[in-house]
Amino acid sequence: MITMLDFLQFGFMQRALVSAVIIGFTCSVIGVFVVLQGLSFVGAGIAHGAFAGVALAFLLGFNPVAGATVAALLMVLAISRTKRKGKLNMDASIGIAFSGALALAVLFIGLMPGYSADLMGYLFGNLLSVGEADLKVSLGVGFLVLAILYLFFKEFQFTAFDPEMAEAAGLPVWWLFDGLLILIALAIVISLKAAGELLVMAFIVVPAAAAWQWSNSLPQMLWLSGLFGVASAVLGLISSYYWDIPSGASIVLLLILIFMVSSAVGRSKNG
Repeated sequence: MITMLDFLQFGFMQRALVSAVIIGFTCSVIGVFVVLQGLSFVGAGIAHGAFAGVALAFLLGFNPVAGATVAALLMVLAISRTKRKGKLNMDASIGIAFSGALALAVLFIGLMPGYSADLMGYLFGNLLSVGEADLKVSLGVGFLVLAILYLFFKEFQFTAFDPEMAEAAGLPVWWLFDGLLILIALAIVISLKAAGELLVMAFIVVPAAAAWQWSNSLPQMLWLSGLFGVASAVLGLISSYYWDIPSGASIVLLLILIFMVSSAVGRSKNG
């Protein structure tokens, strides 16, 4: 007799399920601060940079997660420096940075001797390909990101809603901004293999945007966003297994459905 839980008999599905919960919750929670501070475009730039790092890693034959991490942190450094000292508009500067990162990714792919299915996995995402090492990295990094958000919750909350007052109160606003960018970068890195570079920002932005429609406080928005992220990740994974469709796409489409319902129902209830 076939049941909905039959897929758990396979090791790769067990790893995928745990990874979906970790990534879904981590990305959705950090996504609340991304949405509140209008950093979606910044996150997209970091994602492009991370994929360029993955492409370079495949070209040179070293660990793709290490390549993604180094490249993402370099993007964070560039974005932070641009915001502090740049004369251009922030969006224009980030547009230039992530266009350059994407061009480098294309260049590195073009220099490879042949087609790499593993590299394309980082572009489109595949939860079913998550291995033991990937799961351990996701668990460790996800815990680190959530722990830092918990420890500095009040500081991040203050700077998210009133950065000028936070600075006047003596908080290190620039350090908090840089720290948030680093947390976004880490969340993106652990999500690349599962969600893919093309869909990772939806994993971060859409649950938070949906949660905003229902929430009256930041803690409520954080928990709702995490719930939406985990639910869509788990249901998207199960759908991809039974219907033989890409896991990243099924997760994002479920997220979009949640957002559409939230926009139609949640806003009318709050308004």
